[in-house]
Amino acid sequence: MFDFLKRGRLIRRGLASRKIRRRRARSELARNLEYAPYMKALIFVVFAGGLAFLVFSGQQPEPTKNFVIALLVLATAITQLWINQPKTFSQSSRILLVFGVILAQLAVTKLLLVICNSGNYQFLKPEMGGLITPYAFAPLVLSVLLGRHHGLYAAFFVSLWSSKLIGAGIGVGLAIWLLSLTFGLIGPINWLFPTANDWGMIGLQSALAVGNGILTATLVGGALPILEQLFQITTDISWLEASDLNHPLLRRMTIEAPGTYHHSLVVANLAEAAAEAIGANATLCRVCSYFHDVGKLVKPEYFTENMSFERNPHDDLAPTMSVLIIIAHVKEGVDLALKYKLNQRIIDIIQEHHGTSVVRYFYQRALQQHEDARAGGKIMKLREDDIPDVREESFRYSGPKPQTKESAIVSLADTVESASRSLEKPTPQKIESLVNELIEERITDRQLDDCDLTLGELKIIAERFRFTLLMMLHSRIAYPKHGQKTPKPREDTLRPDVMAVTRRPPTAPPVSAA
Repeated sequence: MFDFLKRGRLIRRGLASRKIRRRRARSELARNLEYAPYMKALIFVVFAGGLAFLVFSGQQPEPTKNFVIALLVLATAITQLWINQPKTFSQSSRILLVFGVILAQLAVTKLLLVICNSGNYQFLKPEMGGLITPYAFAPLVLSVLLGRHHGLYAAFFVSLWSSKLIGAGIGVGLAIWLLSLTFGLIGPINWLFPTANDWGMIGLQSALAVGNGILTATLVGGALPILEQLFQITTDISWLEASDLNHPLLRRMTIEAPGTYHHSLVVANLAEAAAEAIGANATLCRVCSYFHDVGKLVKPEYFTENMSFERNPHDDLAPTMSVLIIIAHVKEGVDLALKYKLNQRIIDIIQEHHGTSVVRYFYQRALQQHEDARAGGKIMKLREDDIPDVREESFRYSGPKPQTKESAIVSLADTVESASRSLEKPTPQKIESLVNELIEERITDRQLDDCDLTLGELKIIAERFRFTLLMMLHSRIAYPKHGQKTPKPREDTLRPDVMAVTRRPPTAPPVSAA
């Protein structure tokens, strides 16, 4: 209760920092409601009540029979969602989204049919109700928010509840027009005597049918930002917006840590290519790669890509101190991401992109210093207990390990890009060997245990990394100076297996590859 007083005393004594790390707000109640079975049952009961209201309201024939059929369809819908989309079925918020959007569409459909049948509007006749009903609203919303499988699911069951099935956008309008024309909702049209037709009414009906699809798509576009914020879902549209390189954090990185900025861009290219190859979310991988190392802004000069040629700041530090600085960039990255209100998926990948891997360079350096201390201790006749042991756990990141395919792809791309900087005269064979070795090391260290990548997908990822790096690390022809004759190119410079590139001399430790 009085911890803040103790903290104040520690700060005054110089034993604590005034800075308080930001933390994500976690509500135990919200988590319990998210996965509680009774919440799912409550949502289904409310949906059934909504169906009852829609069926029994108005002048609908045989409402009891129709309601029983509607309940049977609901039971089928629940079973299908449980079997085919278990991840969605496990979360109450996702169930609320799916059935809430479907119920909203059914309510609007019922309202429009009642208005058309009321006879209060001269231009809206009963047969026009089918032309202005927003059949595609629920399928479009769920397709964008949760994926096309959820969209097809909504289209199928909405078609059973409202007896219609449609596609998207202008295509929806054309589909409605064709279906309406086929089933006689437009017209009737006398094809033998065109002059006998009421072309004005036919034109109005056609305009309503086509405009229905366009208006529905427009309404879906306006509703998506609200639904994304309400249900914490990020669509590909939002990821495209987030890929803007003018974000304040990225602009800071171009000035304060230009090496890290360039590294992040290359990681983004590697991750995006690999994600596309295995069917993962490529745009998400690109955006998260931009921000995965944003924590290096706190102490950029301690990371290889930002070091000057003159000095290496780690030369003056013990390995244990150096590793604390390196590992801290993950926590600092989370802190900055929370401060700038980045997407939760970005924060997760910042935390997971190193998993619980070892900062290998400083671990080996600490082991070497330990061996030197033991050798010197024998000369000085020191006891073994006076020389502290080097524990591998002290040189590991705190994790967690990558939890998704996208997180694992960004993690592997980060490792491969960092290690590729140390290649001298890279050749296809060297690049392939490096990529395979790094991926096998991650598998052996069990860093990929928590994501659902298969060995086949890892093979495809390795191939995409190899191809992309090969394109990036190709050599260029040496251009002659002014007035100098163009030298004849050597035969080996034209062969792809002996390509050479100029690299920074290895004066700094490969910190980024940790």
